[in-house]
Parts: sequence; structure tokens; C-alpha cells
Amino acid sequence: MSADLSWMLTDIVNNVPKAMHAVLLSADGIPRGATDGLTDHNARTISVAMAGMQSLSRATAHFAGLAEDRQWNQTIIEFAQGWVFLVGAGQGACLAAAAEPDVDMQQISFRMHRLVARLGDNLTSPPRVGPAADAAVAGSGGRREEVPVGRGFVLADLDRVIAEVPGARHALLLGGEGLPRGASSGVGRDMADTISAAMTGIHAYSRATSQFMGASERADWRQTVVEFQHGWIFLIAAGEGALLAAAAEHDCDIEEFTTRLHDVVPSLVPDGASQGQGAGDA
Repeated sequence: MSADLSWMLTDIVNNVPKAMHAVLLSADGIPRGATDGLTDHNARTISVAMAGMQSLSRATAHFAGLAEDRQWNQTIIEFAQGWVFLVGAGQGACLAAAAEPDVDMQQISFRMHRLVARLGDNLTSPPRVGPAADAAVAGSGGRREEVPVGRGFVLADLDRVIAEVPGARHALLLGGEGLPRGASSGVGRDMADTISAAMTGIHAYSRATSQFMGASERADWRQTVVEFQHGWIFLIAAGEGALLAAAAEHDCDIEEFTTRLHDVVPSLVPDGASQGQGAGDA
């Protein structure tokens, strides 16, 4: 068995106020180390969820654009109760951390990336892409032509946001059953189906990380953000079990973009207007 690297993770929880836990894991979901306060069972559960999260995160890269460099940078999960951060840590490994809602996000990100640099070649597990991610990648069709969507599938409110926010690329509404309800006009049927499948998995994995913060399975999930070298992907709770997925170029004003997306949620899911985070309780 590989050496336990738990001792290296104390740098995060000891030096970042409001940081709670950290776990180092291989790409296939095996914990390589965890900070004090996490049971072995919790470390294993979190590692499996995070391995699935990074796999599906990578598989959605084409949603943010077909740039030559589509490297995955990090995934951030927001709950009302706190944050979960996931970054790559060498070939085929990841580093995850949990923090309270008012943590200094720049500081914890700095500490995580500094630790990754210190780890160096300690982790050499080959990267693995799970079956769900394989399906999403295969279904994306690479650079093939997208099947045009029908007129009734295009949602005018999403089209308007994409048109008015510089750098915004796509938006897609998913129902509680995980099926696409509508999208901006640039999203074809193939993309809608594959991204919906991937986002349903990302939502499930996001919810599964709530115990990482010491919260219950009914924790109030708000959104998951995936950052790539070339762009961003957002998965936002849209009330009544619905989800809103969106993509933007890396230089997009993401605060403006996400604010506009939240603003159109009531028109897309009227019953969820008073509870923007309703999907977290689905």
C-alpha cells in the first residue's frame, strides 16, 4: 500500500482559518491521506465521490468550448453550510478540502496549490475516467456537427442572457428527472443529452460531499463550479428539483453571468422562485 500522506495535509487546516478537513485521494477513489477528525469510513466515502466528481468534471470540458487546451483546473461546491474544493494533485490524484462559509477562498486555494507543488511526484496513480464520463465524452461527438434543436426547445430567457453577457456560451435547464427541458439556441440535442447526464452525476456527487463539512445529507446545496484552462461551467440549483447548467469563456465576468442566471430562474421554474436553492433538497 502507498505511504500515508496525512501529515502533509495539516498545513491546510492548521494555517487557514475556517478550513475544516482535507483528503488526498488517487484517481480511482482510494484515500492516500486525511486530516484528523475524519473517520476512515468518511474518508473513503469522500474519496469515492471526489474521484467521480473529477472524472465527470473533466468530461464536460467541451461544454465550455473546443479550445485546444481544455485542462481541468478545479471544482468548487457551495452549500449554505460551507464549501468543498477539489484540485488535481499530480498525475492521477486529487486534493479535496472542506471549509466553513466565511473561509478566505483565496487563502485556501493558495494553500491547496502550494501543497500540490510540495507533493510533486509522490502521487503517480494513472488517471482514470469513469464509465459515466466515458459516455459523456463519447456522446459529445468531439467536433462533429450538433443536431439542431427544435424551436420549442430553445428558452428565450436563456438565449437573452447568453447574448447579453460577453463570454457566455451556453445554458441548459434540467428537470428533476435529469432530462433536458430547454436550452439556449447554441445547444444541440446531442450536447443537451450528454451534458444533462454528466450534470445529473455531478449534482449527485456534490450532494454526497456534504458530510465532508459535517453536514447532513439534507444539506442545502447551492451550486457547483468547474474551472478549466479555457472556461467555466456552472451547475446551479433552480428550485423544484430543477438544475441550471451554464458555460462561459474563461475571461467572462462570472459574477455578472451567474447573477443573470439566478435572475431568470423564476421565469424558468416559477414554483421555485421563492427558493433559489430548491434543487438542493431534491
